[in-house]
Amino acid sequence: MGERPGAAQIGHNGGPTLEAGFGFRKLAWTKARRALLPSLPLEVVRLRVTRAKRLGLPYQTYATIRATSGHDIVAFLFSGNALDLRPGQAVLAPGVAAHLHALDGQAERIGAIYAPTDPAILDAAHPGLFEATGRAPGFTATWRETRDGLRALLATRGVPRDGVVLVAATSIERGWTSAAGLAGTIDRATFFATPPVA
Repeated sequence: MGERPGAAQIGHNGGPTLEAGFGFRKLAWTKARRALLPSLPLEVVRLRVTRAKRLGLPYQTYATIRATSGHDIVAFLFSGNALDLRPGQAVLAPGVAAHLHALDGQAERIGAIYAPTDPAILDAAHPGLFEATGRAPGFTATWRETRDGLRALLATRGVPRDGVVLVAATSIERGWTSAAGLAGTIDRATFFATPPVA
């Protein structure tokens, strides 16, 4: 059975397709997104710029996630790769640890750690750095196993999934966002580029 032309695919973000007329759709999409910002009162924009700085995010990234999810960012979910943990390693690089410390009180820090590293050993090496840690889905995990595992990890903190942003380092990890129903994904390089500002 063929698909309807222009029908949204699983994982499609609703943006412009790459079919004929892409240039016009991209222009219309971009103008529509920009039209949202001027409608916000100046004081709201200022508050959101300040919030983005406190999270260490570029304002455009923060504003896009907030507009898409409809919620503020309450937690970050870090994959073991985003934390730059090598297999069996449980000590974070000083720059990574300092960046996470700077988030204290701004957003919860949740780690999804790959085997063979034990999440409990990571917690012991960095007491109080994470609000929660748990086992990351394996690379052979099914979509359902990935969804259920990540949702169970987030449930330990009671955070709303649409307020959680994934910090990922690989394309497989980026799929966690749609599987678990998260607010969005930020690439590791973007996230760690700018430290949070108190």
